[in-house]
Amino acid sequence: MSLHWAALLTNATCDSSPRIDPQSVAVWALQFTPRVAQKEQTVWLEVAQSTRLFGGEDPLHQRVETGAAELGIRALAWAPTSLAALACARMGIRNGFAMPLAQVLDPLPIASIDAVKTHQATLARLGCQTLADVRKLPRGGISRRFDSQLLLALDQAYGLRPEGYAWVKLPEIFSAKLELPGRVDTAPALMFGARRLLLQMGGWLSARQCGVTAFTLHWGHDAMRARDAGEGGSITVRTAQPTQNVDHLCRLLGENLAKVQLLAPTGELALSATEVSPFIETSRSLLPDARASGEALNQVLERIEARLGQKRVLRPMLVEDTRMAWMAHWQPLNAQSPGIKVRQVPGPQPTWILKNPLKLDVRDDCPLYQGPLQLLLGPERIEGGWWHRVKAAEDDQHSLQVARDYWVALSQHAGALWIFQQRLPRNETACWYLHGIFA
Repeated sequence: MSLHWAALLTNATCDSSPRIDPQSVAVWALQFTPRVAQKEQTVWLEVAQSTRLFGGEDPLHQRVETGAAELGIRALAWAPTSLAALACARMGIRNGFAMPLAQVLDPLPIASIDAVKTHQATLARLGCQTLADVRKLPRGGISRRFDSQLLLALDQAYGLRPEGYAWVKLPEIFSAKLELPGRVDTAPALMFGARRLLLQMGGWLSARQCGVTAFTLHWGHDAMRARDAGEGGSITVRTAQPTQNVDHLCRLLGENLAKVQLLAPTGELALSATEVSPFIETSRSLLPDARASGEALNQVLERIEARLGQKRVLRPMLVEDTRMAWMAHWQPLNAQSPGIKVRQVPGPQPTWILKNPLKLDVRDDCPLYQGPLQLLLGPERIEGGWWHRVKAAEDDQHSLQVARDYWVALSQHAGALWIFQQRLPRNETACWYLHGIFA
C-alpha cells in the first residue's frame, strides 16, 4: 500500500502572527489520523488509511489545508514520503503527487533535505547543486566520504527505504498556550489568539471523540503592570450540551469577553478544557438534499445566555414530587441534570396551572367559575411537602405542606378545569380553588 504524507512547517508564519507550538499542532492533527509525528518545527501526517473516512483525498486535503491556514501555517506539502513532503514544503511545492517522485525531487536544491544540507559545502566543491547531482555520485564513494545518514535520507526521500517515526500520543487532558505578537489592551481583541487555541482544542476533542461542556481561557498580564492588576485573569465558558463546534465556541467566548475589562495589557494566552464528556454524532441522512438549516436551539439559547446572564435564561427540569406546582424546577441552561427518571403521576394532569390558585365562589355547596361547575372525576387526594421549608423572615421558616382533594370539573364556558378543596377539620367549611386548565 502506497503512503500519503503531509508535512507542515510551523515556523513558516507571518511576522505579525503568533508563534505556533509544534506539539500543539501535532495534537490538532490527530483528528485526521493517529499516525502523526513531530520533530523540531515540522509536523508530519500519514493519511493513507484515513482518506476513505473523509470522503477521498481531495476532501481530506481541503480540511487539513483549511485548518492549517487558520492556525497560521503557510508551508504545507503532500508527497509519497515524509522527507519528500518536507522538501516540497520548504521549496513551496504543494503537490508532490503531480509527477513521479524522482522528477519532483531531482530539481530541488541540496538544502531541501537536512542530512544532505549538512555536507552542502563539500558537495558544492564537488559540483553538486541539486539532489539529482548528489544521486549521480558513486554510492561507494559517498558512503566512505560522508556519514551513513546522507544515503539513508536520500533513499528514504525517494521511497527506496522505509521510514520510521515515534507517533505522537494523544494527551488525556487538553492545555495549550499561545504567546501573542504584541500587547493587547482590550478583552475582545483576545479572540484572534483564542480562536487558534480553540481550533487546537477542537482537533483534540475530535481525536478523543469527546465534546466540551466547559473550558477556561487564561491571560497573563504584561510585566509592566500596575501593582493591583495581578498576574492575569481567566474566564470560564460552559455549554448546555457537549460540542466540538469551534465556531459556536468562538461565538460564546466572544460574547463573554465583550463583558470583560482587562486590568493590564496582555501578552500570553492559555486554554484548558475543564469538563468534557463523550460526544455522539447525529445521524446523517442518506439523501443528499436533506440538510439542516439555521442554528440549533441549544446554541441560540447559549448565545442569549452569554449576553443576558446565567440567571436570565432558565429551563424546566422535572422533579419527583406529588404536588403539581413543584413538579418542575427551573434551573440555569447549562446546569447538570440529576439524571433520575421521574415517574409519571397517575390520574389526569392539566395543561396549564395557575401560579397562585384562584379562590372560587360557592352556591349551594357547588363551586362557581363562569357559572356552576359539574364535578366529573375525583376526588384525587394529594398530600405532601412537610419536608419542604422556606424562609419567611430572617429567622422564621414555614412548611409548604399541602393536603388537598382534586377534582376534574366541567364549565360550560371555560371547559375542563382542575379544582381542589383544602382538607380541613370537620367543623370548618372547605373552600374551593381553581388550580389548572385542560387545553
